[in-house]
This record gives sequence, C-alpha cells and structure tokens, in this order.
Amino acid sequence: MKRDLDDDLFGFSKGVFRNRRERVLEALGKGAMVLPAAPILLKGRDTELPYRQDSDLFYLTGFTEADCVLVLRGFADSNRVVLFTPARDPKAERWSGPRLGPAAAPAALGIDEARPVDKLDAELGTLLAGADRVFYRLGGDPRIERPVLDALRMARTMGARHGVGPQGIMEPGVILNELRLRKDAAEVDAIREATAITVQGFLAAFARLGPQMGEWEIEAELEATFRRFGAQGPAFPSIVGSGENACVLHYVKNGARVGKGDLVLVDAGAELHMYGGDVTRTVPASGRFTAEQRELYQVVEDARREAVAAIRPGARLDEVHRKALGILVSGLRNLGVLEGDEEGLIEAGAHEPFFPHRTSHWLGLDTHDVGDYAKNGTSRHLEPGMVLTVEPGLYFPLGGGGGRFEGIGIRIEDDVVVTDEGCEVLSAALPTRPDEIEALVGGAGA
Repeated sequence: MKRDLDDDLFGFSKGVFRNRRERVLEALGKGAMVLPAAPILLKGRDTELPYRQDSDLFYLTGFTEADCVLVLRGFADSNRVVLFTPARDPKAERWSGPRLGPAAAPAALGIDEARPVDKLDAELGTLLAGADRVFYRLGGDPRIERPVLDALRMARTMGARHGVGPQGIMEPGVILNELRLRKDAAEVDAIREATAITVQGFLAAFARLGPQMGEWEIEAELEATFRRFGAQGPAFPSIVGSGENACVLHYVKNGARVGKGDLVLVDAGAELHMYGGDVTRTVPASGRFTAEQRELYQVVEDARREAVAAIRPGARLDEVHRKALGILVSGLRNLGVLEGDEEGLIEAGAHEPFFPHRTSHWLGLDTHDVGDYAKNGTSRHLEPGMVLTVEPGLYFPLGGGGGRFEGIGIRIEDDVVVTDEGCEVLSAALPTRPDEIEALVGGAGA
C-alpha cells in the first residue's frame, strides 16, 4: 500500500516501533540503552544541511527530530522508554518548523514518557542507576557522552556500597545490528517502494542520455525523478561516471561531459520512509556497445545472474560472492586479461586490480546497512528478510594493465530480498541484458 510522506512516523504504525522496542528491552535484561539523535551538520559557517535522523533511533521510534535522546531501561518496571526532546518554542519553530515537544511525544510515538532535553544532564544518571550495563556508542556527541560517563563514575563510586549502577559500557550494535539485519514486512515494503522509485529515476535519466551531455545533467534528471515520485531525495551521493570516471568506484564529482564512445556508469538510489534503494547500471552513451564493451559487459552480466541465482535461505553469503568471482575470473581468462588456473588466480588475488570489491552488502536504513557478514570466522547463512545487493563489476583504469579494455568500467547492481522460497529481485524492472540496456538510451546517435 502506498504511504503518504506526510503521515506520522513515515506511514509506519506505532505498533511496528513498539514491537521493536519490546525486543530490545528483552535483550537488555537489566541493562539500559542510550541513543542520541544524529548531529546537525553544517555547510560553511552556519548553514544547516538537510537533517537525517540516526538510523538506530528512527528504527525504534519513527521520530525524526534533532537534539533528542532515547533511553531504554530493560531493568525498570515503569517508564521503560523515555525520550528527551526539545521543548516547544514558538520563536525557534518560526525558523525551523513545528516541534512535537515532550507533552505530545508519548501519545504520538507510543512511548512511556518524554522530558525536556535540557533536563538530560540532571536526570540521566538517576534513570540509569538501576542498570548493570549501559549500551552507548562512545565517540559520538560529547554533550550526551558526558552525562553517560558521569552515571558510570557515580556507579563506580557508589556501587560497591549500595550494589547499584552500571558497571560498563557496551556497543548498542551488539543488540540492534542483528535485529536490523532481518527486515520485517514493513521494512521490505519500504525498500521495495524506494527501489521502484529508483528504477523510475534511471529510466528517466537514460531516456535523455546522449553524447556531450554533462554527468551533472544526468544526476539532475535522476534525482528530480526521485522527488517527483515521492522520495525524500537520494539515499547517498549519486555516482554518474562516464568513460574512465566509471573506474573510480565512488566517483561523485559528476563534472565531465559524456564522450560519444563512452560507457556511463550510474550508481544511485532513492530514499523513501528513511529506507533506500541502491542500483547500478552501465549504458553506452551512443546507444550501442563497442565490441570490447559488449564482451566485458556480458561477463559482468553473467556474474550478476549467477550470483542472484545463488541467493536462498541457508546459502552462505560467501557463496554469492564466489559465484560472481568465478564467472568474472573465467571471463578475464577467456578475454586474455589473466592467464593461469582459475582457482589459483582467485587464491592469488589476480582479479583484484579489475574487481577490487565484494559482490554484496546489506541494504536498509543505511546504504551499507548494519549486520555482520561472518560469524565466528565463517560466512553467515542467508535468512528470509535479509536484503542485500548483488553488484559485480570490472574496471580497467588507464595504465592499469587492461590492454584493449583500458578506460572501461562496468558495474551492474540489483537489490535482492531473501524469501522463504529463494529470493526476489526488487530492481528487476530495470533491464540488465545488453540489447535491453542499449534500448534504454534515448539520446543515441546525438
């Protein structure tokens, strides 16, 4: 069901966040968790960048305002979920918009209690006094870190006498990362919608693409379409790399003009309801691959297809990577780029100058979402609800020993959710086969 961006909590129900908090409270045992909002970032001296909430805090509340702190108290019998948030202030709100405020927050968010954030220093120590541990990410906002450390110092002074107070600090990800890794139905739906909008952006940008177009113009068309279809904007800085720029993995300058014989690599994603898509396609600016470009493209496409086919419950994540890697190395041998035994080449890392990254990363509230890729030194098994990318690539920067392929960079990336039966490719509506890719380019021959 399509959600309205103006809905409270980005269209998610309060029950979704309540269920997540209950799971965290249970995992805390006698501990407590302190999660501050993301900091406000500035461009230049005093111009605020668009604000984006901390992913962990949003995951547990749906709240997107700055300058707040969430406290979860697993040990407590009452007031187990307390939010410190700025008080209503008509003068400040005239500049930055309305605030929810402490009085309205409990009902709006479904939490136990809310207090003015300026009370944090005085009251946090008392709230944490009954905890045996505090889950807090050190190295964040010093304004929040100080009262957390003060509570720990108080416990060190008084704990031996009274037997109360936290005795250590732990990383919140110990609990949250595993929960966030397995997406619930509402999250999968949000990523599916974000990816569908991402596909629309690619189609619009490629329909206009042609030689001499600026990379920045492609970026503008892409991101305008994201907004036109309801997204908040891009989930990360869009990559539009033409020619050799496609060989720079995180190229975001987007400042060159597209050459007639160039390939154009676009890696982008729309963000909707705080969740993002992450898709890559590589297209010929002329509307036709050269012979060398098509040869390489087909190798990458074969690797993508085989990697997707390996995704199913119970498969190890490393199997997905090995499937793609085997196809890429075999292709490089067939094209004369590498010589030797396939397994030996992989073991020696001979592919790394041309394929220097892994095939997949987790996707969710963060583009490179949280969650371990291995457990006890072993690649983890895939489970229903996990969302990951599949993005093999081949890159041949000038002077990098790529022979006739120098200056070519190709990546193809899909977003995939693991299902009970296998997997669903969320970005399947955007073609990947060479002939279909050529047909997407609207400025061919310009």
